[in-house]
Amino acid sequence: MKLKSKYSVLSLSGGMDSTSLLLHLLSRNQIVYSLSFIYGQNHSIEIDKASENISYLINNGFKDKLFHKIVDLKSIFNNFNSTLLDGSSTIPEGHYESKNMKSTFVPNRNAIFSSVLYGYALTLSNRIKANVTVSMGVHSGDHEIYPDCRPEFFIKLFESFKIGNWDSEKIKLYLPYIDFNKTDILKDAEKSISCFDLDFDAIFRNTITSYNPDGDGVSSGRSGSDIERILAFNNLNRKDPIEYKEKWDDILKNALEVEKKFNKK
Repeated sequence: MKLKSKYSVLSLSGGMDSTSLLLHLLSRNQIVYSLSFIYGQNHSIEIDKASENISYLINNGFKDKLFHKIVDLKSIFNNFNSTLLDGSSTIPEGHYESKNMKSTFVPNRNAIFSSVLYGYALTLSNRIKANVTVSMGVHSGDHEIYPDCRPEFFIKLFESFKIGNWDSEKIKLYLPYIDFNKTDILKDAEKSISCFDLDFDAIFRNTITSYNPDGDGVSSGRSGSDIERILAFNNLNRKDPIEYKEKWDDILKNALEVEKKFNKK
């Protein structure tokens, strides 16, 4: 996939993937309009993290390249069923692609997010008289348990958006991580950061991937999303700069054991 415009609308969760994609877009001289969604998620600390990184980047030379809005969709998801939503049951632990992780799926979430992003991109395109790209950080690790992260889903969805709107020829979809794993994404972030005078650890300290952080935003290190992130940092011989409930050596040991057990199945 290639970028075909100067302007991008980005879904920015505050997690590792969308933050990496933000850096990716900035390194390609994009002007980025990022949207963060409040949808009743248990781990809404991610919105704070997204805002912190936006502030960090604006203060480091991207004032005219980066814009951020927070979109409240909580009322839409109030009656949806998922362990990721507020007031739900316990978040499962283990490998990210284990079957029990399917309980973290939020019905139709990406369709709803994409609809908002597409509408915003059309509005922006008409205002600035330019083509706009809709960018999302979905990746191959999502495909197993999240059907709304698979390439065929987005192809069909954006075909429908194109049919149902005027001026859709001005909007393109950009999913550069669709065939990447978490390690690939982190490598891409390293490459993007190398283009600027930015601190890798400062940026990723302002992200959160855990499905079950505590009230202070400290990651458990035990949820499937934690395990996947920990292994990615280890694969790049890096120590994750965020705070975990246990020491890095302990959570890394657990993550490696979880991966080993999963691969034996």
